[in-house]
Amino acid sequence: LFHMARPAAKVVGSFLTDYDPAFLQAAAADTYGDAFGGRAGHVEQVRGGLYALELWHGPTCAFKDMALQCLPRFFSASAKQLREQGKLDHEFMILVATSGDTGKAALEGFADVPGTRILVFYPRDGVSDVQRLQMVTQSGGNVGVCAVEGNFDDAQAGVKRIFSDRELAAELEGHGW
Repeated sequence: LFHMARPAAKVVGSFLTDYDPAFLQAAAADTYGDAFGGRAGHVEQVRGGLYALELWHGPTCAFKDMALQCLPRFFSASAKQLREQGKLDHEFMILVATSGDTGKAALEGFADVPGTRILVFYPRDGVSDVQRLQMVTQSGGNVGVCAVEGNFDDAQAGVKRIFSDRELAAELEGHGW
């Protein structure tokens, strides 16, 4: 078994220099240990000297869990630090357009993360039944899912419109998002 925590913390730490190395190590150990049942970075011998790195051992069985289980930890730590410095007084609303795996992985990662809400838009007829069921049954007091008539491009265009709508942005800010 390849242990992801140490190299993950080292690589991330070279980019996120504002984070305490002990926090990075703990976040990586929690993520790639608990969330993956100790199987993150599992290497399986295919034959002879050929090995495959299995990336599907996360909670949603998608390779995107590798990033979306750790990202909320960094996000939450940054938000906490900004709140303590008096530079932040609202929650974050995370909007996601997906054609499947990203939505569930993001929902799972951000479920019940303090100071965040997440809303995932997906094409009603553009995801598999398994992907739809994974998203619509996601637990968490801060998660939401919305089916969109059309395809992934329509879902993504809707999210982009939300980001550029000043009136909606003001309304959301009025709710503390």
